[in-house]
Amino acid sequence: MLLSVLSAAGSDPDDKSTKPPTLEDAQERATNAASWVEQNWSTWLSIGLRILLIVAIAVVLRVLIRRAITKLIDRMNRTAQAVDGTALGGLLVNVERRRQRSQAIGSVLRSVASFVILGTAALMILGTFQINLAPLLASAGVAGVAIGFGARNLVTDFLSGVFMILEDQYGVGDQIDAGVASGEVIEVGLRVTKLRGDNGEIWYVRNGEVKRIGNLSQGWSTAGVDVTVRPDEDLEKVKATLTEVGETMAKDEPWNERLWGPVEVLGLDSVLLDQMVVRVSAKTMPGKSLGVERELRWRIKLAFDAAGIRIVGGLPLQATEESAPDPSAGVAAPSAYASSTSPQSLAASPIAPPPNLSK
Repeated sequence: MLLSVLSAAGSDPDDKSTKPPTLEDAQERATNAASWVEQNWSTWLSIGLRILLIVAIAVVLRVLIRRAITKLIDRMNRTAQAVDGTALGGLLVNVERRRQRSQAIGSVLRSVASFVILGTAALMILGTFQINLAPLLASAGVAGVAIGFGARNLVTDFLSGVFMILEDQYGVGDQIDAGVASGEVIEVGLRVTKLRGDNGEIWYVRNGEVKRIGNLSQGWSTAGVDVTVRPDEDLEKVKATLTEVGETMAKDEPWNERLWGPVEVLGLDSVLLDQMVVRVSAKTMPGKSLGVERELRWRIKLAFDAAGIRIVGGLPLQATEESAPDPSAGVAAPSAYASSTSPQSLAASPIAPPPNLSK
């Protein structure tokens, strides 16, 4: 208590730091703040208008570009639906494949457009505040390199998927051989492609692992059938029958659209002692070769049965004349034991008893 009284008695009454603020001090501070605002309001207004203009331009540009991409994707889908089910549609991809491909392309383009536009706008706004962007860009570059090394497989899969979709290397419904797996494509993604194998299994193939692709469903396919007949059949009759089968099939629905060329009899593929192989081939719509081959085999079998042409593996040919039975067939072969002087008979004869020596 004594110390507090002494300190209070020894304080200077003229010290402004311990005096409460007066009205003159408040007016002075308000005047200084007003003058500072008056000196800098134009700078603030300029920065605010610049930021507002950058944001407005970025938003409008993003909306316009995304709308243009959406219209482009819709036009691609309408074109695919117009040609689906026609002969021209066989050259192109089906509706589902075009839809998935266009959606993937549209998603990638929209994401890239949004990233570029918004990233550029953010950098311009930071530059408006007089912020040095060099350290920021350098740090972003280092971080990007580190992420690229850490997730290089993911980046490789993504980039490979983008180029596969843009180049239309394969699509939904295609039969492909990807090296690591083969089958029918059921889904195409930016990172993974799903294949349906021959036995029904589903393969998940990373796009970055695919080094080569064999597409069996693009352009056109070839249906080949090997007809095996007996070597004594009339080749001209066989050829005429096969030609008639091909001409009839080319006129029937729906094979007239699936066949893109006449059914050709290429000739003898091989000639052996017990059979001849005649090769039949036709150019078909992509992905329809197996169905055409099955139908050809069906029609060829029916036509051969009607024409009396027998294929290898049929009933054996009946003999025209019955040969007389061999009279010696029921006679048994002579035995060596029939002769008493043969070595076999002598060896098998009993040994005579020795003479009586007692007499």
